[in-house]
Amino acid sequence: MSDRPSRWIGAVLPLIVLAGLELWLRSGAIVSDTLAPPSAIAAALATGLADGSVLRATGQTLAGAFGGLLMGGVLGMLAGILFAVVPLIDRAMEVTVEALRPIPSVALLPVALMVFGFGYGMEFAIVGKSCFFLMLILTRAAVRGVEPRLREVARALRLSRSATVGKIILPAILPRLFVAFRLAASLALVISITIEIAVNPQGLGYGIMTAQQALRPDLMLAYFFWIGFIGLALNALLLAAQGKLFGRAALAEAKP
Repeated sequence: MSDRPSRWIGAVLPLIVLAGLELWLRSGAIVSDTLAPPSAIAAALATGLADGSVLRATGQTLAGAFGGLLMGGVLGMLAGILFAVVPLIDRAMEVTVEALRPIPSVALLPVALMVFGFGYGMEFAIVGKSCFFLMLILTRAAVRGVEPRLREVARALRLSRSATVGKIILPAILPRLFVAFRLAASLALVISITIEIAVNPQGLGYGIMTAQQALRPDLMLAYFFWIGFIGLALNALLLAAQGKLFGRAALAEAKP
C-alpha cells in the first residue's frame, strides 16, 4: 500500500512544469512561432489520434524499429554467445568488431539509401546494425559472467559445447539477456525516429518534420510528447514482462 503513492511521485514535477508553461504562454509574456501551450499541444495530439495520422505514423516507426531489433538483436545475441564460448573466434574478430562498432549509425545513411532506397529496408539495416553490436557486447559479457561452478557441472556431465550452451549457459543468462533486449528496444526506437527525421519519409520522425515545415509547433510538440509516452509505455511493458518471467531479483538488477 505504501508503494502506490511512490509510483506517482515522478509525475509531480512534469505536471508542475506543464502548468507553469501553460500559464506563462497564455499570459502573453512571450510570443513565439516555435512554442505552443500544453493545452494546444494536447488538442493537436487528440486531433492526430482521432484522424489516425499519429497512429499510422506510430505503426510505421514501430515496424521499422522492431524489424531492425529482431534482425540485429538475434544475430548479435548469437554472435555474443559464439564469441564468449569460442575464445579463438573472439580474438580473431576483436579488431573487426572494435573497428565497426564505433561508426555512428546515422553515418551509414548514404550507403543504406543507395542500397535499399527509401522505406523499411533502409530502416531495418541501420537499426539492425546498432542493435547487433549492443546485443553482441552485452551477451558476450553475460556469458563470461556465468558462475564457474555451472561450467564445472557441464564438464562433470561431459556435455558437448552445444549442450552446455542450451542447458547451462542460456538458462543462466536469460535475465541479463532480457535487460539487454530492453536497452536494445529503446535504442531501436531512437535510431528509427532519427532516420525518419533525416531521410525516410514515413513514421513519427517524418511527422515531426512535416509539422515543423507547416509551422505547426503544437503538432510538432505533440509528436514529441507522444514519442515520450511510447517510450514510457514500452519500458513499463518490458519491465512488467521481466518481473513476471524472472521475479523481483531481475528487476532489482535492471534498475540503475
